[in-house]
Amino acid sequence: MLKPLSEKQQNPAIMPSIFSLELSDLENWLSEIKEPKFRAAQIYNWLYEKRVTSFEEMTNLPKGLREKLEETYHIHPMKEVARQESSDGTIKFLFELQDGYSIETVLMRHDYGNSVCVTTQVGCRLGCTFCASTLGGLKRNLLAGEIVSQVLQVQRALDGTEERVSSIVIMGIGEPFDNYDGLIKFLKVVNHDKGLNIGARHITVSTSGIVPYIYKFADEGMQINFAVSLHAPNTEIRSKLMPVNRMYPMNELMDSIRYYIKKTGRRVSFEYGLFGGVNDQVEHAEELADLIKSVKCHVNLIPVNYVPERDYVRTPKNQIFKFLETLKKRGVNATLRREQGHDIDAACGQLRAKERQEETR
Repeated sequence: MLKPLSEKQQNPAIMPSIFSLELSDLENWLSEIKEPKFRAAQIYNWLYEKRVTSFEEMTNLPKGLREKLEETYHIHPMKEVARQESSDGTIKFLFELQDGYSIETVLMRHDYGNSVCVTTQVGCRLGCTFCASTLGGLKRNLLAGEIVSQVLQVQRALDGTEERVSSIVIMGIGEPFDNYDGLIKFLKVVNHDKGLNIGARHITVSTSGIVPYIYKFADEGMQINFAVSLHAPNTEIRSKLMPVNRMYPMNELMDSIRYYIKKTGRRVSFEYGLFGGVNDQVEHAEELADLIKSVKCHVNLIPVNYVPERDYVRTPKNQIFKFLETLKKRGVNATLRREQGHDIDAACGQLRAKERQEETR
């Protein structure tokens, strides 16, 4: 089992975010301070429809309530530290939080709409050997509202062109299930019809495989899309790439995935990064096909982005297509992920590692 996070990592000494509150939470707080519950819907409208950045702008609220909100909750936008824009329309943001730590958020443009990739932790403690997010370890969990704020920051950037965030992927810095309570609260806020109203089927959560939380997530009854970072066809290779596999071996992981599918009726996506000479040969594809043959799933093949601090190299194109073709011949539903942001620091955590070296050493 993963060790529990320290109190500082779980509950940072910062002001609570107004965006962490579900509508029912806000109604309960208003009742506690002897304000009518209907004010909650008004506040939600200011937050998510009008997207104001101060309580003072909530002009249909009594002045005393606005002052109480200001004293109790943080609403101010995160500070944008850096922005990289790709020729394909991808934008990577580096945001600074209340306590000075930084996180990455990515806007990806697709034919079907705009997707935002959000971060759930400042750093990560799982130590995947190919990932820049783990450099410097884990500093702390994000508040649910800090995850919500990332989507709002991107939406504000799109407001000028009347575009809308249409989908969310929780695949940024950190392991979402290592911040489980914050993740679930975030999902409920962004999915709420008076919140950001992003449909559950337009949201994808990705985990590296913290088995107890896969069971727990299955029991939540959410219609959220679910992805697992697999990256290997057997437990030996996976343990070298992903130390989490030593805590939750592949056989336990696959059992939890089968439980998820049986409980929800939904398929699972397997994320499989191709690392040159490590996991990208035809025999690896055949082994992967055998591993998942009885699982309702889809495989998303990912040519890895080069990270200077890591030693892995990209698989040659011809080998990528051989791997893909082998899976398809074995009856596996597989696709090759469209590369985006290849001309910027595309790898997760890479911009933060470059701009905030003091956080990632």
